[in-house]
Amino acid sequence: MIYQGNAVSVQLLDDGIAELKFDLQGESVNKFNRATLEDFQKAIDAIKGSDQIKGLIVTSGKKVFIVGADITEFTEMFAQEEAEIAKWSREANNIFSAFEDLDIPKVVAINGFAMGGGLEMCLVCDFRVMSEQAQIGLPEVKLGIFPAFGGTVRMPRLVGVDNAVEWIATGAQQKPEKALKDGVVDAVVKHDDLHNAAIDLVKQCLAGKIDFRAKRQEKLEPLKLPPMENMMAFQTCTAMVMQQAGKNYPAPVEAVKVMQKAAGMKREEALDVEAQGFAKVAKTPQATALVGLFLADQQVKKVNGKVAKTAKDIQQAAVLGAGIMGGGIAFQSALKGTPIIMKDIADKALDLGMNEASKLLAKRVAKGKMDAAKMGKVLSSIRPTLNYGDFENVNVIVEAVVENTKVKQAVLAEVEEKVADGTILASNTSTISITKLAEALKKPENFGGMHFFNPVHMMPLVEVIRGEKTSDETIATLVAYAQKMGKNPIVVNDCPGFLVNRVLFPYFAGFGMLVRDGADFQQVDKVMQKFGWPMGPAYLLDVVGIDTGVHAAKVMAEGFPDRMQHDFKDPTEIMFENERYGQKNGIGFYRYEQDKKGKPKKVADEGSYELLKPIAAERKEFDAEEIIARMMIPMCTETVRCLEDNIVGSAAEADMAMIYGIGFPPFRGGPLRYIDSIGTKAFADLCDKYAHLGALYEAPQMLKDKAAKGESFFA
Repeated sequence: MIYQGNAVSVQLLDDGIAELKFDLQGESVNKFNRATLEDFQKAIDAIKGSDQIKGLIVTSGKKVFIVGADITEFTEMFAQEEAEIAKWSREANNIFSAFEDLDIPKVVAINGFAMGGGLEMCLVCDFRVMSEQAQIGLPEVKLGIFPAFGGTVRMPRLVGVDNAVEWIATGAQQKPEKALKDGVVDAVVKHDDLHNAAIDLVKQCLAGKIDFRAKRQEKLEPLKLPPMENMMAFQTCTAMVMQQAGKNYPAPVEAVKVMQKAAGMKREEALDVEAQGFAKVAKTPQATALVGLFLADQQVKKVNGKVAKTAKDIQQAAVLGAGIMGGGIAFQSALKGTPIIMKDIADKALDLGMNEASKLLAKRVAKGKMDAAKMGKVLSSIRPTLNYGDFENVNVIVEAVVENTKVKQAVLAEVEEKVADGTILASNTSTISITKLAEALKKPENFGGMHFFNPVHMMPLVEVIRGEKTSDETIATLVAYAQKMGKNPIVVNDCPGFLVNRVLFPYFAGFGMLVRDGADFQQVDKVMQKFGWPMGPAYLLDVVGIDTGVHAAKVMAEGFPDRMQHDFKDPTEIMFENERYGQKNGIGFYRYEQDKKGKPKKVADEGSYELLKPIAAERKEFDAEEIIARMMIPMCTETVRCLEDNIVGSAAEADMAMIYGIGFPPFRGGPLRYIDSIGTKAFADLCDKYAHLGALYEAPQMLKDKAAKGESFFA
């Protein structure tokens, strides 16, 4: 053994070839934390000090290669000044450069995921051999930053400007075929042949068949393209990246600028430019929010992992109701490997449910994500039925019938009689109390809520709802089932609207008040879309369905009369009374026409303004900041109240539910992180400024307390 550390070891093999292995002790994956970087430096020193090593292969002792930098260290680091962050990047790069400069052939064997800093480690090697099972990428832009271990320097020198910009600015995870085609790796081999292939390549270098020094030199020199061609390539790329990333995500554009600035420089000077550019984006609010989001996502997964440990085994599922939601649930369950019985009371409904599943599967086949044989297998694991024949073997049942308390209670009571004692029941309700529905059951402890979002196959969130009598085992099983379906469950306690709708409807109420006070709903939509929402509130109500919105708003008003009842006619009520239900019948706030692809396209409709005249003040232009404040305060304060009322377990879970469930702008991190970005004191003051609008705008006690102590929701 040449060197043995806690994360890196160097062992001499045969013929003067050594193996540098990353294997971080006590962790399931390899990552570049401070300790690993220090270990890596010591390993380099040991290699330099050995006269026995003539060549080197780089491997991993884990199933993955290296997943990247340790993101848990970012929060503390990004709180420092720009100069300190740049210094960190530069010091790390000194280690990578020292490795690159070892005058021996170095070949990396990429056995699994090599992401971010993991791929940058591969780039400092002279050659890269990749397993057919591995995937690689530079996903840093998804955290509001860009590669800072030399990725922006080495990538364009190895693969050209266009390819480098695509890999860095999109942050996409790439498969072996793409990696080989773009020149990011030099060979793709069968997984079992990887180790030998890497050794063989080192031997070819040592035999003089391959000039490894020439290959390395490319990465040390300026880009080969003439300056004029360089400029043209970067200008084209910058325009394209700006268009795709938009103004709310500065990191991809900044990465391209850094690459362009460093194009004419040698490695060390170029690395200085990278470090400075990285420090600049690390200090943006987007980086703070997106890194926070990543950590919150990890926290939620950890919480769910603990909860699901006591889950019952799920071999067979069932869904009651074969509508769009029932069909979507059946599709998702079958797709992810849990066979499901789909029951309804009419053949026509079952046909609709099966057609929904077939349509979704056919799309996957058309896109090459699945072959016809797999489609057939998935479809055959959805069993449509009109009776309860095989229900005694079902482990979990999701009820997805019409949103009506009496109907749901009747269906749940009926199915409870037909199943084995320990079967877990769940209702896919968006508004009805789980505790109320449980009144119809003999074993309410075996019942909880499982609120899917539409369309089921696309929306990542499932709210798992705990009623007053729901057992821990039931919650564990529903969490495990949601995970098996490839979803992100968030456990919440029972209340009107649960978590997501309870927070969303105050946002819609803010919209209603703005229209009442003379705001143009199209202006509100434009301002909120610019703020970062996928669509504005009027358009969102049209997509959700005005009838659905009016029904849910009534439930919320009954549940929270002090805040959510209003003394004026809401714009959605006007639309509903005039049978304008939104996209589902072609007219709501907007009119819908089919575009060339047959998809509904919104068109402004003067009739909407005529209908709103009796309930709205004279139309006037509002300042964008006022629109944002009046829309966001009710949503954010209601999220605080959900935390205060113990509806949701943590700030991380509350924020992730809004990101997963309603498309809260990710670069703003979620409602609670958005409050933090403004400051709890400043946000409480903003509430006071608009408190004259009613109880929805009043600062909750928890917010006042944090403001008084100078605390934030995320430490």
